[in-house]
Amino acid sequence: MPLFWRISLFNSVVLIAATALLLGPVTVSTPVLLTEAAILTVGLVVILVANVVLLRIGLGPLRQLARAMTTTDLLRPRVRPEVDGDGEIAELITTFNTMLDRLEAERALSAARTLSAQESERHRVAQELYDEVGQTLAAVLLDLKRVADQAPDDVREQLSQVQETTRASLDEIRRIARRLLPGVLEELGLSSALRSLSDEFTGPSLTVRHDIAAGLPALGDNADLVLYRVAQEGLTNAARHAGARLVLLTLDRAGDAVELRVRDDGRGFDGCGDTAEGAGIRGMRERALLIGADLSVGPARGGGTEVRLTVPVGDRVAERAGDRVG
Repeated sequence: MPLFWRISLFNSVVLIAATALLLGPVTVSTPVLLTEAAILTVGLVVILVANVVLLRIGLGPLRQLARAMTTTDLLRPRVRPEVDGDGEIAELITTFNTMLDRLEAERALSAARTLSAQESERHRVAQELYDEVGQTLAAVLLDLKRVADQAPDDVREQLSQVQETTRASLDEIRRIARRLLPGVLEELGLSSALRSLSDEFTGPSLTVRHDIAAGLPALGDNADLVLYRVAQEGLTNAARHAGARLVLLTLDRAGDAVELRVRDDGRGFDGCGDTAEGAGIRGMRERALLIGADLSVGPARGGGTEVRLTVPVGDRVAERAGDRVG
């Protein structure tokens, strides 16, 4: 029976019973006697308590639904509210769950298109940096060397400084192009790409240590790219925002999944400013959803921040990605 009719029926029964008692043997004196007042008070309390209990039981699923509405995040899929109750309430919860499924599917498809466009744009920019800017600077270096060989000694020293500046700019452009287009990922695989990425971020102010297990199962190109980009974003956050001195990057088997961890000794998740669910972390979550992976970003044991990405192996990749996208 719908909630509306249940409440209406209960209230009608109570009112009819009260009216019958008043028209029957129960009378109220004027002035009201103490026993009569006590009976009326008890009856009123019973009616109110029964009404409150009925409403609490009937509206309980709505409170659960309201909590689910306020805590739902499409980037963090959770268990759907259980369809409880009957009538309009059960229909409302079912409709809400269906709406969440549709919104998550639409967001996943939109994120897939966006990330695909981003990767295409990264590829285009990297190619232009390599082919256009890189070759131009290389030609400039050759011209500078030729001019320096013919220039007087006092001018040659100045030209040498310009050569060093140009060479440093060329190296920086190549480094940026490698980050935009990780060719080593396509050529040598994920393990070699992560080792190269760790070496690239290692410098005077930051040490990156890697521990990559051997014999990991193949995950597919999309999963490899997501793992690489999440590791890249985690290292970037540690270098730019956390003020870290040491970062540990690990890739290992965890049951029926492959787990990536990027842990730093920086200021910690709460003190990293932009790392508190900024664009970088939201981008990592969107990438994780595309392959059905679980991503967690938070304080690490002993201080600092830890990024953990768990990617299911084999058929579970397609199964979980399909559950979240479709």
